[in-house]
Amino acid sequence: MTEVVTAENPLLEGLRMRKPPEPFALSIFGASGDLTQRKLLPALYALALRRLLPERFGIVGVSRTEMSTEEFRERMRQAVVEHGRDEFRTDVWEALAESLSYVAADFGMEGGEEPLIACLDELDETRGTAGNRVYYLAVPPKAFAPIVTALGRRRSAKGWTRLIVEKPFGHDLTSARELNDLVHAYFQEDEIFRIDHYLGKETVQNMLVLRFANGIFEPIWNRQFVDHVQITVAESLGIESRAGFYEEAGAIRDVVQNHLLQLVALTAMEPPIDFEAEAVRNEKVKVLRALHTPGAKHVVRGQYGPGFIEGEEVVGYREEAGVTADSQTETYVAAKIWVDNWRWADTPFYIRTGKRLPRRETTIAIQFKRAPHPPFAVDSEGGLRPNVLLIHIQPDEGVSLAVGAKVPGQGLSIRTVHMDFLYGGAFRLGLPEAYERLILDCLNGDATLFTRADEVEEQWALVDAMVAPWRRDRPHFPNHAAGTWGPHAADELLHRDGRSWRRH
Repeated sequence: MTEVVTAENPLLEGLRMRKPPEPFALSIFGASGDLTQRKLLPALYALALRRLLPERFGIVGVSRTEMSTEEFRERMRQAVVEHGRDEFRTDVWEALAESLSYVAADFGMEGGEEPLIACLDELDETRGTAGNRVYYLAVPPKAFAPIVTALGRRRSAKGWTRLIVEKPFGHDLTSARELNDLVHAYFQEDEIFRIDHYLGKETVQNMLVLRFANGIFEPIWNRQFVDHVQITVAESLGIESRAGFYEEAGAIRDVVQNHLLQLVALTAMEPPIDFEAEAVRNEKVKVLRALHTPGAKHVVRGQYGPGFIEGEEVVGYREEAGVTADSQTETYVAAKIWVDNWRWADTPFYIRTGKRLPRRETTIAIQFKRAPHPPFAVDSEGGLRPNVLLIHIQPDEGVSLAVGAKVPGQGLSIRTVHMDFLYGGAFRLGLPEAYERLILDCLNGDATLFTRADEVEEQWALVDAMVAPWRRDRPHFPNHAAGTWGPHAADELLHRDGRSWRRH
Protein backbone atom coordinates (compact mmCIF):
# COMPACT_ATOMS: atom_id res chain seq x y z
CA MET A 1 0.00 0.00 0.00
CA THR A 2 1.33 3.38 -0.97
CA GLU A 3 1.85 5.67 1.98
CA VAL A 4 -0.01 8.95 1.69
CA VAL A 5 1.95 11.94 2.93
CA THR A 6 -0.09 14.99 3.82
CA ALA A 7 1.73 18.25 3.30
CA GLU A 8 1.50 20.83 6.03
CA ASN A 9 -0.95 23.58 5.20
CA PRO A 10 1.00 26.88 5.18
CA LEU A 11 -2.26 28.78 5.66
CA LEU A 12 -2.46 27.46 9.22
CA GLU A 13 0.60 29.41 10.29
CA GLY A 14 0.24 32.32 12.65
CA LEU A 15 2.90 34.80 13.68
CA ARG A 16 6.22 33.68 12.26
CA MET A 17 9.50 33.96 14.09
CA ARG A 18 11.45 36.35 11.90
CA LYS A 19 14.23 36.30 14.44
CA PRO A 20 14.18 35.20 18.07
CA PRO A 21 14.04 38.09 20.54
CA GLU A 22 17.08 38.56 22.72
CA PRO A 23 16.79 37.92 26.47
CA PHE A 24 14.85 40.71 28.18
CA ALA A 25 13.28 41.95 31.40
CA LEU A 26 9.85 43.51 30.85
CA SER A 27 8.53 45.85 33.56
CA ILE A 28 4.81 46.59 33.33
CA PHE A 29 3.80 49.76 35.18
CA GLY A 30 0.13 49.66 36.10
CA ALA A 31 0.29 45.90 36.64
CA SER A 32 -2.84 45.91 38.81
CA GLY A 33 -4.85 47.69 36.12
CA ASP A 34 -7.38 46.56 33.55
CA LEU A 35 -5.10 46.73 30.48
CA THR A 36 -2.54 44.39 32.02
CA GLN A 37 -5.14 41.77 32.88
CA ARG A 38 -7.28 42.02 29.74
CA LYS A 39 -4.58 42.45 27.09
CA LEU A 40 -0.93 42.34 28.14
CA LEU A 41 -0.67 39.07 30.10
CA PRO A 42 -2.97 37.18 27.69
CA ALA A 43 -0.75 38.43 24.84
CA LEU A 44 2.42 37.27 26.61
CA TYR A 45 0.80 33.90 27.29
CA ALA A 46 -0.09 33.57 23.59
CA LEU A 47 3.50 34.33 22.61
CA ALA A 48 4.79 31.80 25.15
CA LEU A 49 2.37 29.16 23.85
CA ARG A 50 3.71 29.63 20.32
CA ARG A 51 7.33 29.61 21.52
CA LEU A 52 7.92 33.14 20.29
CA LEU A 53 9.65 34.27 23.49
CA PRO A 54 13.33 33.58 24.20
CA GLU A 55 14.42 31.02 26.74
CA ARG A 56 15.69 33.70 29.11
CA PHE A 57 13.33 36.47 30.14
CA GLY A 58 11.62 37.99 33.13
CA ILE A 59 8.38 39.94 33.59
CA VAL A 60 7.94 42.32 36.51
CA GLY A 61 4.59 43.77 37.51
CA VAL A 62 4.92 47.23 39.05
CA SER A 63 2.27 49.30 40.83
CA ARG A 64 1.64 51.02 44.15
CA THR A 65 -0.69 48.22 45.32
CA GLU A 66 0.83 46.00 48.00
CA MET A 67 0.84 42.44 46.72
CA SER A 68 3.05 39.36 46.91
CA THR A 69 4.52 37.75 43.81
CA GLU A 70 2.38 34.66 44.50
CA GLU A 71 -0.78 36.76 44.59
CA PHE A 72 0.24 38.58 41.41
CA ARG A 73 0.81 35.27 39.63
CA GLU A 74 -2.61 34.01 40.67
CA ARG A 75 -4.31 37.19 39.45
CA MET A 76 -2.52 36.92 36.12
CA ARG A 77 -3.45 33.24 35.80
CA GLN A 78 -7.10 34.15 36.23
CA ALA A 79 -6.68 36.95 33.68
CA VAL A 80 -5.25 34.56 31.09
CA VAL A 81 -8.05 32.02 31.73
CA GLU A 82 -10.73 34.72 31.39
CA HIS A 83 -9.33 36.87 28.58
CA GLY A 84 -6.89 34.69 26.63
CA ARG A 85 -7.77 33.66 23.09
CA ASP A 86 -6.15 30.24 23.47
CA GLU A 87 -7.05 27.18 25.46
CA PHE A 88 -5.38 27.38 28.87
CA ARG A 89 -2.52 24.91 29.21
CA THR A 90 -1.09 24.30 32.66
CA ASP A 91 2.39 23.45 31.37
CA VAL A 92 2.64 26.68 29.38
CA TRP A 93 1.35 28.76 32.27
CA GLU A 94 3.69 27.21 34.83
CA ALA A 95 6.69 27.99 32.64
CA LEU A 96 5.48 31.56 32.12
CA ALA A 97 4.61 32.02 35.80
CA GLU A 98 8.21 31.25 36.78
CA SER A 99 9.23 34.43 34.95
CA LEU A 100 6.70 36.62 36.81
CA SER A 101 7.71 38.86 39.69
CA TYR A 102 5.93 41.72 41.42
CA VAL A 103 7.24 44.95 42.94
CA ALA A 104 5.20 47.49 44.90
CA ALA A 105 6.75 50.87 44.18
CA ASP A 106 5.74 54.53 44.30
CA PHE A 107 7.76 56.50 41.77
CA GLY A 108 6.36 59.73 43.16
CA MET A 109 8.60 59.29 46.19
CA GLU A 110 12.34 59.90 46.38
CA GLY A 111 14.08 56.59 45.69
CA GLY A 112 10.79 54.94 44.76
CA GLU A 113 12.49 53.13 41.89
CA GLU A 114 14.96 51.24 44.13
CA PRO A 115 12.82 48.07 44.62
CA LEU A 116 12.40 47.72 40.84
CA ILE A 117 16.07 48.33 40.05
CA ALA A 118 17.05 45.71 42.61
CA CYS A 119 14.59 43.23 41.11
CA LEU A 120 15.89 43.82 37.57
CA ASP A 121 19.50 43.40 38.68
CA GLU A 122 18.52 40.11 40.29
CA LEU A 123 16.84 38.96 37.07
CA ASP A 124 20.08 39.61 35.21
CA GLU A 125 21.72 37.09 37.51
CA THR A 126 18.95 34.50 37.93
CA ARG A 127 17.17 34.66 34.56
CA GLY A 128 20.04 35.77 32.32
CA THR A 129 18.28 38.89 31.02
CA ALA A 130 21.62 40.51 30.13
CA GLY A 131 20.68 44.05 31.14
CA ASN A 132 18.09 44.34 28.36
CA ARG A 133 15.16 46.40 29.62
CA VAL A 134 11.62 46.98 28.31
CA TYR A 135 9.48 49.40 30.30
CA TYR A 136 5.74 49.35 29.53
CA LEU A 137 3.89 52.44 30.82
CA ALA A 138 0.27 51.27 31.14
CA VAL A 139 -0.47 54.18 33.46
CA PRO A 140 -2.29 57.55 33.22
CA PRO A 141 -0.30 60.35 31.52
CA LYS A 142 0.12 62.26 34.80
CA ALA A 143 2.26 59.37 36.08
CA PHE A 144 4.66 59.45 33.11
CA ALA A 145 7.01 62.17 34.29
CA PRO A 146 8.26 60.67 37.59
CA ILE A 147 8.56 57.18 36.08
CA VAL A 148 10.42 58.31 32.95
CA THR A 149 12.73 60.56 34.98
CA ALA A 150 13.61 57.84 37.50
CA LEU A 151 14.15 55.19 34.82
CA GLY A 152 16.19 57.54 32.69
CA ARG A 153 18.52 58.36 35.55
CA ARG A 154 18.99 54.70 36.43
CA ARG A 155 19.61 53.24 32.99
CA SER A 156 21.40 49.91 32.91
CA ALA A 157 25.06 50.15 31.94
CA LYS A 158 24.70 47.05 29.79
CA GLY A 159 22.19 45.84 27.24
CA TRP A 160 19.51 47.91 25.49
CA THR A 161 16.53 49.86 26.79
CA ARG A 162 13.08 50.36 25.23
CA LEU A 163 10.13 52.38 26.50
CA ILE A 164 6.53 51.53 25.49
CA VAL A 165 4.04 54.34 26.10
CA GLU A 166 0.28 53.82 25.95
CA LYS A 167 -2.05 56.46 24.57
CA PRO A 168 -3.06 59.18 25.16
CA PHE A 169 0.31 60.77 24.43
CA GLY A 170 -0.56 64.23 25.70
CA HIS A 171 -3.84 66.15 25.80
CA ASP A 172 -3.03 68.71 23.10
CA LEU A 173 -0.07 69.82 20.98
CA THR A 174 1.61 71.70 23.83
CA SER A 175 1.44 68.79 26.27
CA ALA A 176 2.54 66.31 23.58
CA ARG A 177 5.62 68.41 22.86
CA GLU A 178 6.38 68.65 26.57
CA LEU A 179 6.08 64.89 26.89
CA ASN A 180 8.30 64.35 23.86
CA ASP A 181 10.89 66.67 25.38
CA LEU A 182 10.71 64.71 28.65
CA VAL A 183 11.26 61.27 27.14
CA HIS A 184 13.91 62.58 24.72
CA ALA A 185 15.89 63.88 27.68
CA TYR A 186 16.57 60.26 28.70
CA PHE A 187 15.75 58.06 25.70
CA GLN A 188 16.59 58.17 22.00
CA GLU A 189 13.69 58.22 19.54
CA ASP A 190 14.49 54.69 18.37
CA GLU A 191 14.08 53.53 21.99
CA ILE A 192 10.56 54.98 22.31
CA PHE A 193 7.56 52.90 21.21
CA ARG A 194 4.31 54.91 21.30
CA ILE A 195 1.69 52.22 20.97
CA ASP A 196 -1.59 52.43 19.05
CA HIS A 197 -3.13 48.98 19.16
CA TYR A 198 -5.08 49.59 15.93
CA LEU A 199 -1.81 49.41 14.00
CA GLY A 200 -1.25 45.90 15.33
CA LYS A 201 -4.44 44.56 13.76
CA GLU A 202 -3.82 42.18 10.88
CA THR A 203 -6.22 43.93 8.49
CA VAL A 204 -4.57 47.31 9.00
CA GLN A 205 -1.25 45.79 8.00
CA ASN A 206 -2.89 43.85 5.18
CA MET A 207 -4.10 47.12 3.65
CA LEU A 208 -0.49 47.95 2.79
CA VAL A 209 -0.03 44.49 1.29
CA LEU A 210 -3.31 44.87 -0.61
CA ARG A 211 -2.04 48.08 -2.20
CA PHE A 212 1.62 47.42 -2.77
CA ALA A 213 1.73 43.66 -3.45
CA ASN A 214 -1.11 43.63 -6.01
CA GLY A 215 -0.62 45.40 -9.30
CA ILE A 216 -4.34 45.96 -9.87
CA PHE A 217 -4.99 48.36 -6.97
CA GLU A 218 -2.17 50.87 -6.77
CA PRO A 219 -2.67 52.31 -10.30
CA ILE A 220 -6.28 53.25 -9.42
CA TRP A 221 -5.60 54.34 -5.82
CA ASN A 222 -5.85 58.07 -6.58
CA ARG A 223 -8.12 61.01 -7.35
CA GLN A 224 -8.67 59.95 -10.97
CA PHE A 225 -10.51 56.78 -9.99
CA VAL A 226 -11.54 57.21 -6.33
CA ASP A 227 -14.69 59.26 -5.67
CA HIS A 228 -14.21 59.44 -1.90
CA VAL A 229 -13.07 57.51 1.16
CA GLN A 230 -15.11 56.73 4.30
CA ILE A 231 -13.45 55.59 7.53
CA THR A 232 -15.67 54.50 10.42
CA VAL A 233 -14.70 53.56 13.97
CA ALA A 234 -18.00 52.70 15.67
CA GLU A 235 -18.61 51.27 19.12
CA SER A 236 -21.88 49.98 20.54
CA LEU A 237 -20.59 50.22 24.11
CA GLY A 238 -20.86 53.33 26.24
CA ILE A 239 -18.03 54.73 28.32
CA GLU A 240 -18.29 51.94 30.93
CA SER A 241 -16.17 53.01 33.94
CA ARG A 242 -14.03 55.57 32.09
CA ALA A 243 -16.01 58.74 32.88
CA GLY A 244 -13.02 60.45 34.50
CA PHE A 245 -10.91 60.00 31.39
CA TYR A 246 -13.69 60.48 28.85
CA GLU A 247 -14.94 63.76 30.30
CA GLU A 248 -11.45 65.17 29.66
CA ALA A 249 -10.84 63.55 26.30
CA GLY A 250 -14.10 63.14 24.42
CA ALA A 251 -14.34 61.24 21.15
CA ILE A 252 -11.94 63.51 19.26
CA ARG A 253 -9.02 62.96 21.66
CA ASP A 254 -9.88 59.36 22.44
CA VAL A 255 -10.19 58.10 18.85
CA VAL A 256 -9.78 60.77 16.15
CA GLN A 257 -6.34 61.99 17.27
CA ASN A 258 -4.79 58.55 17.11
CA HIS A 259 -6.77 55.67 15.57
CA LEU A 260 -8.65 57.57 12.86
CA LEU A 261 -5.79 59.79 11.72
CA GLN A 262 -3.46 56.79 11.60
CA LEU A 263 -5.96 54.98 9.37
CA VAL A 264 -6.16 58.05 7.13
CA ALA A 265 -2.36 58.15 6.88
CA LEU A 266 -2.10 54.45 6.01
CA THR A 267 -4.85 54.75 3.40
CA ALA A 268 -3.43 57.83 1.70
CA MET A 269 0.35 57.30 2.00
CA GLU A 270 2.69 56.93 -0.95
CA PRO A 271 4.56 53.65 -1.49
CA PRO A 272 7.61 53.57 0.83
CA ILE A 273 10.99 52.66 -0.63
CA ASP A 274 10.98 49.61 1.66
CA PHE A 275 9.12 48.40 4.73
CA GLU A 276 11.70 49.43 7.26
CA ALA A 277 10.28 51.48 10.12
CA GLU A 278 11.59 54.88 9.10
CA ALA A 279 10.56 54.56 5.45
CA VAL A 280 6.95 53.69 6.35
CA ARG A 281 6.69 56.36 9.03
CA ASN A 282 8.18 59.01 6.74
CA GLU A 283 5.35 58.46 4.26
CA LYS A 284 2.71 58.62 7.00
CA VAL A 285 4.08 61.93 8.24
CA LYS A 286 3.86 63.37 4.73
CA VAL A 287 0.13 62.58 4.69
CA LEU A 288 -0.43 64.11 8.14
CA ARG A 289 1.35 67.29 7.07
CA ALA A 290 -0.79 67.46 3.94
CA LEU A 291 -4.11 67.25 5.82
CA HIS A 292 -6.22 70.34 5.33
CA THR A 293 -7.83 71.51 8.58
CA PRO A 294 -11.61 71.23 8.12
CA GLY A 295 -13.68 74.34 8.77
CA ALA A 296 -16.41 74.40 11.39
CA LYS A 297 -19.12 73.49 8.85
CA HIS A 298 -17.19 70.33 7.95
CA VAL A 299 -17.00 68.99 11.51
CA VAL A 300 -19.99 67.52 13.37
CA ARG A 301 -20.01 66.56 17.02
CA GLY A 302 -22.69 64.73 18.90
CA GLN A 303 -23.63 63.21 22.23
CA TYR A 304 -25.90 60.21 22.65
CA GLY A 305 -29.08 60.28 24.69
CA PRO A 306 -31.18 57.37 25.96
CA GLY A 307 -31.97 54.71 23.41
CA PHE A 308 -31.77 51.02 22.54
CA ILE A 309 -28.78 48.84 21.63
CA GLU A 310 -29.65 45.40 20.25
CA GLY A 311 -33.10 45.66 21.83
CA GLU A 312 -31.86 46.65 25.29
CA GLU A 313 -32.60 50.07 26.73
CA VAL A 314 -29.52 52.11 27.65
CA VAL A 315 -29.09 55.47 29.36
CA GLY A 316 -27.79 58.64 27.74
CA TYR A 317 -24.25 59.88 28.21
CA ARG A 318 -25.27 62.44 30.83
CA GLU A 319 -26.85 59.66 32.92
CA GLU A 320 -23.65 57.59 32.93
CA ALA A 321 -21.90 57.24 36.31
CA GLY A 322 -19.41 60.06 36.87
CA VAL A 323 -20.75 62.32 34.08
CA THR A 324 -22.18 65.74 34.88
CA ALA A 325 -25.82 66.45 34.08
CA ASP A 326 -24.92 69.27 31.67
CA SER A 327 -21.78 67.71 30.14
CA GLN A 328 -20.66 69.22 26.83
CA THR A 329 -18.33 66.30 26.03
CA GLU A 330 -18.76 64.90 22.55
CA THR A 331 -19.25 61.15 22.18
CA TYR A 332 -19.50 61.38 18.38
CA VAL A 333 -17.39 63.16 15.78
CA ALA A 334 -17.71 63.22 11.99
CA ALA A 335 -15.57 65.32 9.68
CA LYS A 336 -14.77 65.91 6.04
CA ILE A 337 -11.05 66.34 5.46
CA TRP A 338 -8.74 66.63 2.46
CA VAL A 339 -5.23 65.45 1.75
CA ASP A 340 -3.65 68.33 -0.14
CA ASN A 341 -1.23 66.51 -2.40
CA TRP A 342 -1.03 65.41 -6.03
CA ARG A 343 -2.55 61.96 -5.47
CA TRP A 344 -5.62 63.02 -3.48
CA ALA A 345 -6.38 66.65 -4.39
CA ASP A 346 -10.15 67.33 -4.25
CA THR A 347 -10.93 63.78 -3.01
CA PRO A 348 -12.80 63.99 0.31
CA PHE A 349 -12.04 61.69 3.23
CA TYR A 350 -15.08 61.33 5.49
CA ILE A 351 -14.27 60.11 8.99
CA ARG A 352 -16.57 59.32 11.92
CA THR A 353 -16.44 57.72 15.33
CA GLY A 354 -18.89 57.38 18.18
CA LYS A 355 -20.04 55.57 21.28
CA ARG A 356 -23.41 53.81 21.53
CA LEU A 357 -23.79 53.39 17.77
CA PRO A 358 -25.85 50.47 16.42
CA ARG A 359 -22.92 48.06 16.20
CA ARG A 360 -19.20 47.73 16.72
CA GLU A 361 -17.24 48.06 13.51
CA THR A 362 -14.12 49.60 12.06
CA THR A 363 -14.07 49.87 8.28
CA ILE A 364 -12.31 51.71 5.49
CA ALA A 365 -14.43 52.11 2.35
CA ILE A 366 -12.72 53.15 -0.90
CA GLN A 367 -15.58 54.18 -3.20
CA PHE A 368 -14.60 54.39 -6.85
CA LYS A 369 -16.21 56.65 -9.40
CA ARG A 370 -19.29 55.44 -11.21
CA ALA A 371 -19.13 53.93 -14.65
CA PRO A 372 -19.79 56.87 -16.98
CA HIS A 373 -22.57 55.26 -19.07
CA PRO A 374 -23.65 51.70 -18.23
CA PRO A 375 -25.61 50.41 -21.28
CA PHE A 376 -27.49 47.83 -19.19
CA ALA A 377 -30.79 47.59 -17.41
CA VAL A 378 -30.31 47.80 -13.65
CA ASP A 379 -32.06 45.34 -11.35
CA SER A 380 -34.65 47.26 -9.37
CA GLU A 381 -34.08 45.41 -6.11
CA GLY A 382 -30.45 46.18 -5.43
CA GLY A 383 -29.58 48.80 -8.01
CA LEU A 384 -26.14 49.20 -9.53
CA ARG A 385 -23.93 50.98 -7.05
CA PRO A 386 -20.37 52.20 -7.57
CA ASN A 387 -17.52 49.77 -7.00
CA VAL A 388 -16.41 49.83 -3.37
CA LEU A 389 -13.40 48.21 -1.78
CA LEU A 390 -14.40 47.68 1.85
CA ILE A 391 -11.68 46.82 4.35
CA HIS A 392 -13.08 45.32 7.56
CA ILE A 393 -10.72 45.90 10.47
CA GLN A 394 -13.04 44.71 13.23
CA PRO A 395 -14.86 42.68 14.31
CA ASP A 396 -14.75 40.38 11.23
CA GLU A 397 -11.39 41.01 9.61
CA GLY A 398 -11.40 40.81 5.83
CA VAL A 399 -11.83 42.59 2.51
CA SER A 400 -14.90 42.91 0.29
CA LEU A 401 -15.09 44.23 -3.27
CA ALA A 402 -18.49 45.32 -4.64
CA VAL A 403 -18.84 44.69 -8.38
CA GLY A 404 -21.67 44.60 -10.89
CA ALA A 405 -22.82 41.15 -12.07
CA LYS A 406 -25.50 39.86 -14.42
CA VAL A 407 -28.68 38.58 -12.78
CA PRO A 408 -29.35 34.97 -13.87
CA GLY A 409 -32.10 34.52 -16.43
CA GLN A 410 -33.16 36.16 -19.64
CA GLY A 411 -32.24 39.71 -20.44
CA LEU A 412 -29.21 41.62 -19.35
CA SER A 413 -29.88 43.20 -15.98
CA ILE A 414 -27.18 43.98 -13.45
CA ARG A 415 -26.99 43.77 -9.68
CA THR A 416 -24.21 44.62 -7.25
CA VAL A 417 -22.59 41.55 -5.67
CA HIS A 418 -19.64 41.18 -3.31
CA MET A 419 -16.37 39.29 -3.62
CA ASP A 420 -15.34 38.58 -0.03
CA PHE A 421 -12.13 37.55 1.65
CA LEU A 422 -12.33 36.76 5.37
CA TYR A 423 -9.22 35.96 7.36
CA GLY A 424 -10.95 33.31 9.45
CA GLY A 425 -12.17 31.43 6.39
CA ALA A 426 -9.04 31.73 4.25
CA PHE A 427 -6.39 31.04 6.86
CA ARG A 428 -8.38 28.85 9.24
CA LEU A 429 -6.74 30.16 12.39
CA GLY A 430 -7.46 32.62 15.11
CA LEU A 431 -5.88 35.95 14.33
CA PRO A 432 -3.19 37.12 16.72
CA GLU A 433 -4.30 39.91 19.01
CA ALA A 434 -2.82 43.31 18.21
CA TYR A 435 -0.83 43.37 21.45
CA GLU A 436 0.85 40.07 20.59
CA ARG A 437 2.27 41.53 17.40
CA LEU A 438 3.21 44.87 18.94
CA ILE A 439 4.94 43.40 21.99
CA LEU A 440 6.90 41.01 19.79
CA ASP A 441 7.90 43.85 17.45
CA CYS A 442 9.13 45.90 20.40
CA LEU A 443 11.18 42.98 21.70
CA ASN A 444 12.80 42.81 18.26
CA GLY A 445 13.32 46.58 18.08
CA ASP A 446 10.98 46.97 15.08
CA ALA A 447 9.16 50.33 15.34
CA THR A 448 7.27 50.15 12.02
CA LEU A 449 3.85 49.88 13.70
CA PHE A 450 4.56 52.45 16.40
CA THR A 451 4.00 56.20 16.23
CA ARG A 452 6.96 58.57 15.86
CA ALA A 453 7.28 61.89 17.68
CA ASP A 454 6.55 64.03 14.62
CA GLU A 455 3.47 61.92 13.80
CA VAL A 456 2.05 62.57 17.25
CA GLU A 457 2.64 66.31 16.98
CA GLU A 458 1.10 66.55 13.50
CA GLN A 459 -2.00 64.68 14.72
CA TRP A 460 -2.38 66.98 17.73
CA ALA A 461 -1.92 70.08 15.57
CA LEU A 462 -4.89 69.04 13.43
CA VAL A 463 -7.08 68.14 16.43
CA ASP A 464 -6.26 71.41 18.20
CA ALA A 465 -7.33 73.32 15.10
CA MET A 466 -10.57 71.32 14.91
CA VAL A 467 -11.55 71.88 18.56
CA ALA A 468 -10.59 75.58 18.70
CA PRO A 469 -14.00 76.78 17.43
CA TRP A 470 -15.76 74.57 19.99
CA ARG A 471 -14.74 76.85 22.84
CA ARG A 472 -17.08 79.54 21.51
CA ASP A 473 -20.34 77.61 21.49
CA ARG A 474 -22.39 75.19 23.58
CA PRO A 475 -24.25 72.78 21.28
CA HIS A 476 -27.59 71.28 22.16
CA PHE A 477 -26.74 67.89 23.70
CA PRO A 478 -27.82 65.14 23.53
CA ASN A 479 -28.57 65.37 19.82
CA HIS A 480 -29.04 61.73 18.84
CA ALA A 481 -30.40 58.60 20.49
CA ALA A 482 -28.22 55.69 21.48
CA GLY A 483 -28.50 52.97 18.84
CA THR A 484 -28.62 55.42 15.91
CA TRP A 485 -25.79 56.40 13.56
CA GLY A 486 -25.28 59.86 15.02
CA PRO A 487 -26.88 63.29 14.70
CA HIS A 488 -28.77 64.41 11.61
CA ALA A 489 -26.01 66.93 10.85
CA ALA A 490 -23.61 64.04 10.17
CA ASP A 491 -25.87 62.82 7.37
CA GLU A 492 -26.15 66.34 6.00
CA LEU A 493 -22.35 66.53 5.89
CA LEU A 494 -22.41 64.01 3.05
CA HIS A 495 -25.82 64.84 1.57
CA ARG A 496 -24.52 68.30 0.66
CA ASP A 497 -22.04 66.54 -1.61
CA GLY A 498 -24.62 64.15 -3.06
CA ARG A 499 -23.24 61.23 -1.02
CA SER A 500 -24.32 59.21 2.02
CA TRP A 501 -22.74 57.16 4.79
CA ARG A 502 -22.47 53.44 4.24
CA ARG A 503 -24.87 51.50 6.47
CA HIS A 504 -23.45 48.00 5.94
